[in-house]
Amino acid sequence: MNGEKLTFNVKYGIVSAAEATLEAKSSVYQGTPVWHLSTHARTHSFFDKFFKVRDRVESWWSKEDMLPFKFTKNLEEGRYRQHRVHIYNHAEGKTTYQRWSFGQNRFNNEVMDMPADTQDILSAFYHVRHQRLVPGRSVYVNITADGRNMYTEVAVHRRETVDTIFGKIECLVIEPKLAGEAVFKQTGRILIWLTNDEYKIPVKMESKVSFGAFTASLVSAQNVPLKLK
Repeated sequence: MNGEKLTFNVKYGIVSAAEATLEAKSSVYQGTPVWHLSTHARTHSFFDKFFKVRDRVESWWSKEDMLPFKFTKNLEEGRYRQHRVHIYNHAEGKTTYQRWSFGQNRFNNEVMDMPADTQDILSAFYHVRHQRLVPGRSVYVNITADGRNMYTEVAVHRRETVDTIFGKIECLVIEPKLAGEAVFKQTGRILIWLTNDEYKIPVKMESKVSFGAFTASLVSAQNVPLKLK
């Protein structure tokens, strides 16, 4: 997983409008080895005139117990802005939720209870990639993000062979049924196609967002075990 970088072409309708990346790097958080997980989404300059997107989401995920230390989300989607942070204390079952007030120009902080073994939105995706996924069987994960605790079902719908940068390959179609926003300002269901192997590399995503529907297709993959077509 170290150095895995996935790049997606994002289409809104038939228009290629943005690029998104998903990356995992070895790092250290307060002296502890972690995976630094990040995703970035950016509309192309021509599309900025219609709807500008600059999203950055990050997670610092412990290599030892696969639980997050910190989660940050910065969204800029049209006129919408969001800056939120969670700091997790798993030993005490507490999280500090920081929500930036653009009007007050400061963070509003709240200490919350959280369930054991909770993930953030981004680390939850990598957690699911480590699970055994079987069509017709859901997996469940506790997610704490955006000031909420969400017991989340990830439905595994079916197997489907799709054309990818690795060639035609069998995938699993999953649907995280998150009772809230995902890594972007999501308004509808999201479907994700993962390669049906031990690596579970995402090759395609479809969802509805605040400004329409999008499809994201994998166009580049670095430091992955599968061979490109």
